[in-house]
Amino acid sequence: MNVTLCQSCGMPLTSADQFGTEMDGSTTREYCIYCYKDGKFEQPGISLEGMTEMCTTILKEEGMDEESARSMLRNQLPFLKRWRNADNLQSAKDGTTVLDNTLAGKIRADEQSSLSDASNPAKNDPFSSEPARYVTLPGKRLAGLSARTTNAIEMGGQGSIGALWGRYFASEHIPATEAARYGCYTDYADGIAGEYTILIGHEVGEGERLPEGFDEVQLPPATYAVFTSRTGPMVEVVSEVWGAVWAWSHQSDRTFTGDFEYYDERSLDPEHTQVDVYIAVKERR
Repeated sequence: MNVTLCQSCGMPLTSADQFGTEMDGSTTREYCIYCYKDGKFEQPGISLEGMTEMCTTILKEEGMDEESARSMLRNQLPFLKRWRNADNLQSAKDGTTVLDNTLAGKIRADEQSSLSDASNPAKNDPFSSEPARYVTLPGKRLAGLSARTTNAIEMGGQGSIGALWGRYFASEHIPATEAARYGCYTDYADGIAGEYTILIGHEVGEGERLPEGFDEVQLPPATYAVFTSRTGPMVEVVSEVWGAVWAWSHQSDRTFTGDFEYYDERSLDPEHTQVDVYIAVKERR
C-alpha cells in the first residue's frame, strides 16, 4: 500500500477519512482533514514556526519528548509542499527559524551502477526532495542486529533503532571501522504506516556463517532512488534526508522491497557525516 504524508503537518495518511477535502467535496491526498477542508487551509495564517509548535504539542501528548519532537519537525516540515521555499529550506540548513506566513511554496526546482560513486558532491542538493541519482544494484546479503518497529513507535520516544546501533557497535563480531554499515528497512507491513524490520549491520558473502545472535536480510536486485545528505552532524543530516524522502513527489514509485541507509568513509566522524539513503523503486523505463 502506498502511504503519503500530509504536505502541511507531515501526518501519514493511511485511510480515506484522513484526507482533506476540496470545495466540491472531493478528497485530496496532499493534505489531511485537520489542515485542509472545503478547499482551504484550516489555519490559513499559521507560519512554519507555528505549525512546528502545534505539532510539537501533539507529539508530546502522544508520548514523545519535546526536544526530540521539535528537532524532528524543524528538520522535516520545510520539505513539505506547503512550506517548501528557499527561505524555509535555508532555515532548515542553518538551524534557524524563519517565520513564513505564505500558504504554499514553489516546488524546488545518469544513472550509475555501483556504490563506489556514492560521494559525488557535484550532484548533491541536500535540500532537494528529488533523488541525487538512480542506480540498479545486485542483491545483497546483510548481517547484523534487527528489531520489528513502526515509525509511530520511533517518533513516540519508545523506539528501538538507537539501541540497536549501540548494541551493534558493542559487538565483537563486526568488521573493521572502515567497512560500510547499513541501516536496512525491510518486510514492510503497510508502507510507512505499518510495521517494518530494521537491521543494523554490514554486507556479508553468500556462504559466510553468521555470528551467534546476528540476523540476516536478503535484499533482492533492485533499482534505487538515491538521496544524499549534506555533510554535518549525523543526528541532523539523517533526519533531513529522510524528510526529503517523505516529501518526494513520486511516492507511488516505491516498491518497499527493502530500503537502506549507507554509511561509508564519509560517516566516520559523527559531527561531519554524509549519508546516502537508497529507496527501492520501480524499474525506470
